[in-house]
Amino acid sequence: MSDRPFHVLGVQQIAVGGLDKVALGRFWIDTLGLTRAGSYKSPAENVDEDIATLGSGPTAVEVDLMQPIDPDKRPRVHDPALNHVGLWVDDLAAAVEWLTAKGVRFTPGGIRKGASGHDVCFIHPKGNDDAPIGAEGVLVELVQAPPDVIEALRS
Repeated sequence: MSDRPFHVLGVQQIAVGGLDKVALGRFWIDTLGLTRAGSYKSPAENVDEDIATLGSGPTAVEVDLMQPIDPDKRPRVHDPALNHVGLWVDDLAAAVEWLTAKGVRFTPGGIRKGASGHDVCFIHPKGNDDAPIGAEGVLVELVQAPPDVIEALRS
């Protein structure tokens, strides 16, 4: 049995970046048939994104179609093209506390509201001297699951 005080419940999102979110939409929405669900723009995160969904209800998966506001600034949301994977967790605060104690490196910014309104934080792709555990080259977003998602994914 693990002493882990949280559970990863499922995939909340994948984020795909490119220089042209209209082109991304032609593929993901027009060609594959995902549903356009909203948009989000954040100069601080250098992102202008359309939010598409796959499936329905509390277990729907977001596919965030992201383009940089300025392609020359960081973060470069289009490089790599698979920008990050978002995972639902049942207790984000406990996850961050426990993972930090285990040596996991988080990106700056701490827990904050994400594009869909849920509390989020990011695990850095690479560890460093202070926090040697990174996500081995992948940016991972931990997303606080609301009660209906927790119930749906636990059953």
